[in-house]
Amino acid sequence: MIKVIVLSGPIGAGKSSLTSILAEHLGTQAFYEGVDNNPVLPLYYKDMKRYTFLLNTYLLNHRLAQINQAVREKNSVSDRSIYEDALFFKMNADSKVADPTEFKIYDDLLENMMEDTPGSPSKKPDLLIYIHVSLDTMLERIEKRGRSYEQLSTDPGLKDYYARLLRYYEPWYKHYDASPKMEINGDDLDFVIDEDAKKEVLSEIDNKLREIGNL
Repeated sequence: MIKVIVLSGPIGAGKSSLTSILAEHLGTQAFYEGVDNNPVLPLYYKDMKRYTFLLNTYLLNHRLAQINQAVREKNSVSDRSIYEDALFFKMNADSKVADPTEFKIYDDLLENMMEDTPGSPSKKPDLLIYIHVSLDTMLERIEKRGRSYEQLSTDPGLKDYYARLLRYYEPWYKHYDASPKMEINGDDLDFVIDEDAKKEVLSEIDNKLREIGNL
């Protein structure tokens, strides 16, 4: 049974960790965002107005390459959904950090690239798993993983940016309809350090996969 699963959630939600856990559990290929090898991301944190379009174009190309490989692999887990990048871009456009015209061009490009075409395999996932976390949990995990350009000690204004991001995620997940979806409570279930929480999360995911006929 083909299983293409994508993780979603804000910065620090635990997407990469759950990708590793889930890929091992299901015996599938794991695909990662590759943040540490992203040459645009540090530039973006220094000047979001200038680099939003470049960052999202870079990520679109990177994620499409991953999607094409995931479709060939048949069974895979990816640590971020391609649909989330538009959420970041829209938030920046709404707050005048990014140009609305650039966002419209990007959004149209994303829609065209993700459209199903006759004779080609669908690029859409079989399941999207959203990890919900509070701002406190988000900030704690961002601090713990230690990327300097993400830290409040580097730029205290990032706290407002992270809080705005969380406010965009809830309606985004509510209206997401490209595939079946499910939500994990990342505050109550710390699947990274708590073995019981990890078992609970894996059980919830297995049940959802059975429900949609993919296990």
